[in-house]
Amino acid sequence: MSISHDSVLVAGGGGFIGGHLVADLKALGYKKIRSVDRRPLEEWYQVHDGVENISADLTLLDKCHQAADGMHHIYMLAADMGGMGFIENNKALCMLSVLTSTHMLMAARDAGTERLFYSSSACVYNADKQRDANVTPLREADAYPAMPEDGYGWEKLFSERMCRHFREDFGLQTRVARYHNVYGPHGTWDGGREKAPAAVCRKVIQAKLSGKHEIEIWGDGLQTRSFMYIDDCLKGTRMFLENDVIEPLNLGSDEIVTINGLVDIVEDIAGVKLKRNYNLSAPKGVNGRNSDNTLIKEHFNWAPEVKLRDGLEKTYAWIYDEIISGAKTK
Repeated sequence: MSISHDSVLVAGGGGFIGGHLVADLKALGYKKIRSVDRRPLEEWYQVHDGVENISADLTLLDKCHQAADGMHHIYMLAADMGGMGFIENNKALCMLSVLTSTHMLMAARDAGTERLFYSSSACVYNADKQRDANVTPLREADAYPAMPEDGYGWEKLFSERMCRHFREDFGLQTRVARYHNVYGPHGTWDGGREKAPAAVCRKVIQAKLSGKHEIEIWGDGLQTRSFMYIDDCLKGTRMFLENDVIEPLNLGSDEIVTINGLVDIVEDIAGVKLKRNYNLSAPKGVNGRNSDNTLIKEHFNWAPEVKLRDGLEKTYAWIYDEIISGAKTK
Protein backbone atom coordinates (compact mmCIF):
# COMPACT_ATOMS: atom_id res chain seq x y z
CA MET A 1 0.00 0.00 0.00
CA SER A 2 1.29 3.46 -0.80
CA ILE A 3 1.74 5.62 2.26
CA SER A 4 0.61 9.23 2.38
CA HIS A 5 2.88 11.64 4.19
CA ASP A 6 -0.26 12.98 5.86
CA SER A 7 -1.16 9.62 7.42
CA VAL A 8 -0.61 9.35 11.14
CA LEU A 9 -1.61 6.86 13.83
CA VAL A 10 -2.08 7.86 17.45
CA ALA A 11 -1.92 4.63 19.46
CA GLY A 12 -3.63 5.35 22.75
CA GLY A 13 -5.71 8.11 21.19
CA GLY A 14 -8.49 7.63 23.73
CA GLY A 15 -6.16 8.56 26.57
CA PHE A 16 -5.26 11.92 28.09
CA ILE A 17 -2.20 12.82 26.00
CA GLY A 18 -3.49 10.95 22.95
CA GLY A 19 -6.77 12.85 22.85
CA HIS A 20 -4.97 16.18 23.00
CA LEU A 21 -2.47 15.05 20.35
CA VAL A 22 -5.23 14.09 17.91
CA ALA A 23 -6.78 17.54 18.33
CA ASP A 24 -3.36 19.11 17.76
CA LEU A 25 -2.72 17.12 14.58
CA LYS A 26 -6.18 18.02 13.26
CA ALA A 27 -5.47 21.70 13.85
CA LEU A 28 -2.19 21.33 11.95
CA GLY A 29 -4.07 20.05 8.91
CA TYR A 30 -3.24 16.36 8.88
CA LYS A 31 -5.56 14.73 6.35
CA LYS A 32 -5.59 11.12 7.56
CA ILE A 33 -5.55 10.57 11.31
CA ARG A 34 -6.24 7.17 12.83
CA SER A 35 -6.86 7.10 16.59
CA VAL A 36 -6.87 3.70 18.29
CA ASP A 37 -7.54 2.79 21.91
CA ARG A 38 -8.72 -0.42 23.53
CA ARG A 39 -11.51 1.23 25.52
CA PRO A 40 -15.00 1.68 24.03
CA LEU A 41 -15.41 5.08 22.37
CA GLU A 42 -17.76 6.30 25.10
CA GLU A 43 -14.90 5.89 27.60
CA TRP A 44 -12.37 7.91 25.62
CA TYR A 45 -11.33 11.26 27.11
CA GLN A 46 -11.86 12.96 23.76
CA VAL A 47 -13.42 11.72 20.50
CA HIS A 48 -12.80 13.92 17.47
CA ASP A 49 -14.89 14.22 14.32
CA GLY A 50 -13.16 13.72 10.99
CA VAL A 51 -10.82 11.12 12.51
CA GLU A 52 -10.80 7.35 12.04
CA ASN A 53 -11.61 6.38 15.63
CA ILE A 54 -11.11 2.67 16.33
CA SER A 55 -11.62 0.65 19.50
CA ALA A 56 -9.10 -2.20 19.41
CA ASP A 57 -6.85 -4.06 21.84
CA LEU A 58 -3.29 -3.18 20.85
CA THR A 59 -1.79 -5.89 23.04
CA LEU A 60 -2.73 -8.16 20.09
CA LEU A 61 -0.33 -8.29 17.14
CA ASP A 62 -3.06 -8.53 14.49
CA LYS A 63 -4.77 -5.40 15.85
CA CYS A 64 -1.44 -3.56 15.73
CA HIS A 65 -0.98 -4.63 12.10
CA GLN A 66 -4.44 -3.30 11.25
CA ALA A 67 -3.75 -0.06 13.08
CA ALA A 68 -0.34 0.52 11.47
CA ASP A 69 -1.40 -0.36 7.92
CA GLY A 70 -0.83 2.61 5.62
CA MET A 71 0.53 4.86 8.36
CA HIS A 72 3.52 7.07 7.59
CA HIS A 73 4.01 8.22 11.20
CA ILE A 74 3.05 6.52 14.47
CA TYR A 75 2.80 8.11 17.90
CA MET A 76 3.04 5.21 20.35
CA LEU A 77 1.34 6.44 23.53
CA ALA A 78 -0.70 3.35 24.46
CA ALA A 79 0.13 1.91 27.89
CA ASP A 80 -1.57 0.65 31.02
CA MET A 81 -0.55 3.30 33.54
CA GLY A 82 -1.65 5.94 35.99
CA GLY A 83 -0.42 7.91 38.97
CA MET A 84 1.81 6.58 41.72
CA GLY A 85 -1.03 4.82 43.50
CA PHE A 86 -1.77 2.78 40.39
CA ILE A 87 1.86 2.16 39.44
CA GLU A 88 2.87 0.87 42.88
CA ASN A 89 -0.13 -1.44 43.18
CA ASN A 90 -0.30 -2.80 39.61
CA LYS A 91 3.25 -3.73 38.63
CA ALA A 92 2.28 -6.73 36.51
CA LEU A 93 -0.36 -4.77 34.58
CA CYS A 94 2.16 -2.04 33.90
CA MET A 95 4.73 -4.53 32.64
CA LEU A 96 2.17 -6.20 30.37
CA SER A 97 2.26 -2.99 28.31
CA VAL A 98 5.39 -4.53 26.81
CA LEU A 99 3.03 -6.51 24.57
CA THR A 100 1.59 -3.31 23.13
CA SER A 101 4.99 -1.67 22.73
CA THR A 102 6.60 -4.70 21.07
CA HIS A 103 3.69 -5.57 18.81
CA MET A 104 3.39 -1.98 17.60
CA LEU A 105 7.08 -1.91 16.72
CA MET A 106 6.68 -5.15 14.78
CA ALA A 107 3.60 -3.82 12.99
CA ALA A 108 5.32 -0.53 12.14
CA ARG A 109 8.28 -2.41 10.71
CA ASP A 110 6.05 -4.65 8.61
CA ALA A 111 3.91 -1.72 7.39
CA GLY A 112 6.91 0.25 6.18
CA THR A 113 6.21 3.07 8.62
CA GLU A 114 8.83 5.78 8.30
CA ARG A 115 8.91 7.07 11.88
CA LEU A 116 7.61 5.95 15.25
CA PHE A 117 7.60 8.10 18.37
CA TYR A 118 7.68 6.21 21.67
CA SER A 119 6.57 7.87 24.90
CA SER A 120 8.89 6.72 27.65
CA SER A 121 8.94 8.04 31.21
CA ALA A 122 11.10 9.55 33.91
CA CYS A 123 10.31 6.34 35.79
CA VAL A 124 13.17 4.71 33.86
CA TYR A 125 15.74 6.54 36.00
CA ASN A 126 17.91 4.87 38.61
CA ALA A 127 16.12 5.00 41.96
CA ASP A 128 19.37 5.73 43.81
CA LYS A 129 19.44 9.12 42.07
CA GLN A 130 16.02 10.02 43.53
CA ARG A 131 16.28 9.36 47.26
CA ASP A 132 16.83 12.96 48.33
CA ALA A 133 14.13 15.64 48.09
CA ASN A 134 16.96 18.11 47.40
CA VAL A 135 17.33 16.38 44.08
CA THR A 136 19.98 16.85 41.43
CA PRO A 137 18.03 17.05 38.13
CA LEU A 138 18.04 13.76 36.24
CA ARG A 139 20.35 13.56 33.23
CA GLU A 140 19.67 11.12 30.40
CA ALA A 141 22.76 9.09 31.38
CA ASP A 142 21.23 8.45 34.80
CA ALA A 143 19.07 5.65 33.37
CA TYR A 144 22.09 3.35 33.60
CA PRO A 145 23.19 1.33 35.53
CA ALA A 146 19.55 0.33 35.45
CA MET A 147 17.37 0.40 38.56
CA PRO A 148 14.11 1.97 37.35
CA GLU A 149 10.70 2.18 39.00
CA ASP A 150 9.62 -1.41 39.59
CA GLY A 151 7.09 -2.60 37.03
CA TYR A 152 6.22 0.47 34.97
CA GLY A 153 9.77 1.82 34.79
CA TRP A 154 11.26 -1.52 33.75
CA GLU A 155 8.73 -1.87 30.92
CA LYS A 156 9.53 1.62 29.66
CA LEU A 157 13.29 1.07 29.79
CA PHE A 158 13.01 -2.28 28.01
CA SER A 159 10.81 -0.76 25.31
CA GLU A 160 13.31 2.07 24.82
CA ARG A 161 15.91 -0.58 24.01
CA MET A 162 13.49 -2.29 21.64
CA CYS A 163 13.05 1.01 19.80
CA ARG A 164 16.82 1.36 19.51
CA HIS A 165 17.30 -2.13 18.13
CA PHE A 166 14.39 -1.88 15.68
CA ARG A 167 16.09 1.24 14.33
CA GLU A 168 19.51 -0.40 14.17
CA ASP A 169 18.39 -3.80 12.84
CA PHE A 170 15.34 -2.97 10.70
CA GLY A 171 15.75 0.70 9.77
CA LEU A 172 12.55 1.82 11.53
CA GLN A 173 13.23 5.41 12.52
CA THR A 174 12.30 5.49 16.20
CA ARG A 175 12.33 8.56 18.43
CA VAL A 176 12.03 8.40 22.23
CA ALA A 177 11.10 11.06 24.78
CA ARG A 178 11.08 10.54 28.53
CA TYR A 179 7.96 12.32 29.79
CA HIS A 180 8.09 14.00 33.19
CA ASN A 181 4.65 14.19 34.85
CA VAL A 182 2.29 15.54 32.20
CA TYR A 183 -0.92 17.22 33.41
CA GLY A 184 -3.80 19.32 32.15
CA PRO A 185 -7.54 19.23 31.36
CA HIS A 186 -9.33 16.24 29.82
CA GLY A 187 -7.50 13.67 31.93
CA THR A 188 -8.06 11.36 34.87
CA TRP A 189 -8.92 13.22 38.09
CA ASP A 190 -10.41 10.47 40.25
CA GLY A 191 -10.61 6.70 40.57
CA GLY A 192 -7.03 5.72 41.37
CA ARG A 193 -5.17 6.43 38.12
CA GLU A 194 -4.94 10.21 38.53
CA LYS A 195 -1.60 11.95 38.98
CA ALA A 196 -0.69 14.46 41.66
CA PRO A 197 -1.82 17.75 40.01
CA ALA A 198 -5.28 16.37 39.19
CA ALA A 199 -5.59 14.61 42.54
CA VAL A 200 -4.70 17.78 44.46
CA CYS A 201 -7.12 19.87 42.38
CA ARG A 202 -9.92 17.37 43.03
CA LYS A 203 -9.24 17.19 46.76
CA VAL A 204 -9.12 20.97 47.15
CA ILE A 205 -12.32 21.43 45.13
CA GLN A 206 -14.17 18.77 47.12
CA ALA A 207 -12.95 20.24 50.42
CA LYS A 208 -14.13 23.69 49.38
CA LEU A 209 -17.52 22.53 48.12
CA SER A 210 -18.17 20.32 51.16
CA GLY A 211 -17.07 22.90 53.70
CA LYS A 212 -14.83 20.28 55.30
CA HIS A 213 -11.59 22.17 54.95
CA GLU A 214 -9.17 19.25 55.18
CA ILE A 215 -6.97 17.48 52.65
CA GLU A 216 -5.13 14.17 52.74
CA ILE A 217 -1.59 14.32 51.37
CA TRP A 218 0.27 11.13 50.47
CA GLY A 219 3.64 11.07 52.20
CA ASP A 220 5.08 13.96 54.18
CA GLY A 221 4.56 16.50 51.40
CA LEU A 222 8.28 17.17 51.13
CA GLN A 223 8.71 15.06 47.98
CA THR A 224 9.89 17.17 45.04
CA ARG A 225 8.63 16.95 41.47
CA SER A 226 8.34 18.86 38.23
CA PHE A 227 5.13 18.91 36.16
CA MET A 228 4.76 19.62 32.42
CA TYR A 229 1.57 21.14 31.03
CA ILE A 230 -0.05 19.28 28.14
CA ASP A 231 0.55 22.05 25.56
CA ASP A 232 4.30 21.87 26.13
CA CYS A 233 4.15 18.08 25.93
CA LEU A 234 2.40 18.18 22.55
CA LYS A 235 4.85 20.65 21.04
CA GLY A 236 7.79 18.63 22.31
CA THR A 237 6.33 15.32 21.14
CA ARG A 238 5.89 16.50 17.55
CA MET A 239 9.36 18.05 17.67
CA PHE A 240 10.90 14.69 18.62
CA LEU A 241 9.22 12.76 15.83
CA GLU A 242 10.06 15.33 13.16
CA ASN A 243 13.77 15.62 13.99
CA ASP A 244 16.83 13.39 13.76
CA VAL A 245 17.98 13.05 17.37
CA ILE A 246 17.97 9.31 18.00
CA GLU A 247 18.88 9.02 21.69
CA PRO A 248 16.18 9.24 24.37
CA LEU A 249 15.90 12.73 25.88
CA ASN A 250 13.98 14.26 28.75
CA LEU A 251 10.76 16.03 27.88
CA GLY A 252 9.61 17.88 30.97
CA SER A 253 9.65 21.01 33.04
CA ASP A 254 12.57 21.88 35.29
CA GLU A 255 10.35 24.06 37.52
CA ILE A 256 10.65 22.04 40.74
CA VAL A 257 8.04 22.07 43.50
CA THR A 258 7.32 20.08 46.66
CA ILE A 259 3.96 18.36 47.02
CA ASN A 260 3.25 20.82 49.83
CA GLY A 261 4.08 23.61 47.40
CA LEU A 262 1.73 22.10 44.84
CA VAL A 263 -1.06 22.17 47.43
CA ASP A 264 -0.16 25.78 48.27
CA ILE A 265 -0.69 26.82 44.64
CA VAL A 266 -4.02 25.02 44.26
CA GLU A 267 -5.27 26.40 47.60
CA ASP A 268 -4.42 29.89 46.35
CA ILE A 269 -6.28 29.28 43.09
CA ALA A 270 -9.31 28.05 45.06
CA GLY A 271 -9.10 30.80 47.67
CA VAL A 272 -9.05 28.40 50.63
CA LYS A 273 -6.66 27.14 53.29
CA LEU A 274 -6.99 23.53 54.35
CA LYS A 275 -5.86 21.46 57.28
CA ARG A 276 -3.32 18.96 55.99
CA ASN A 277 -3.49 15.32 57.06
CA TYR A 278 -0.39 13.38 56.02
CA ASN A 279 -0.87 9.72 55.12
CA LEU A 280 2.62 8.31 55.58
CA SER A 281 1.57 4.79 54.57
CA ALA A 282 0.19 5.81 51.15
CA PRO A 283 2.23 5.40 47.94
CA LYS A 284 4.42 8.47 47.53
CA GLY A 285 7.01 7.45 44.95
CA VAL A 286 10.61 8.64 45.03
CA ASN A 287 11.66 11.46 47.33
CA GLY A 288 12.89 13.73 44.57
CA ARG A 289 12.61 13.92 40.76
CA ASN A 290 13.29 16.76 38.36
CA SER A 291 14.20 17.04 34.70
CA ASP A 292 17.64 18.13 33.54
CA ASN A 293 16.84 19.93 30.29
CA THR A 294 20.42 20.57 29.18
CA LEU A 295 20.40 18.18 26.23
CA ILE A 296 16.96 19.10 24.89
CA LYS A 297 18.01 22.75 24.94
CA GLU A 298 21.21 21.89 23.09
CA HIS A 299 19.49 19.78 20.43
CA PHE A 300 16.22 21.67 19.96
CA ASN A 301 16.59 25.00 21.76
CA TRP A 302 13.40 23.92 23.54
CA ALA A 303 12.10 24.87 26.95
CA PRO A 304 8.57 24.56 28.39
CA GLU A 305 6.55 27.75 28.10
CA VAL A 306 3.69 27.19 30.56
CA LYS A 307 4.41 27.99 34.19
CA LEU A 308 3.03 25.59 36.79
CA ARG A 309 0.63 28.15 38.27
CA ASP A 310 -0.85 28.94 34.84
CA GLY A 311 -1.32 25.29 33.91
CA LEU A 312 -2.87 24.48 37.27
CA GLU A 313 -5.39 27.29 36.89
CA LYS A 314 -6.65 25.74 33.63
CA THR A 315 -6.61 22.23 35.07
CA TYR A 316 -8.42 23.32 38.24
CA ALA A 317 -11.13 25.12 36.24
CA TRP A 318 -11.77 22.06 34.07
CA ILE A 319 -11.92 19.61 37.00
CA TYR A 320 -14.17 22.03 38.91
CA ASP A 321 -16.63 22.06 35.99
CA GLU A 322 -16.49 18.27 35.79
CA ILE A 323 -17.30 17.89 39.49
CA ILE A 324 -20.10 20.49 39.40
CA SER A 325 -21.66 18.81 36.36
CA GLY A 326 -21.56 15.40 38.08
CA ALA A 327 -19.26 13.92 35.45
CA LYS A 328 -17.56 10.63 36.20
CA THR A 329 -13.84 10.24 35.61
CA LYS A 330 -12.78 7.95 32.79
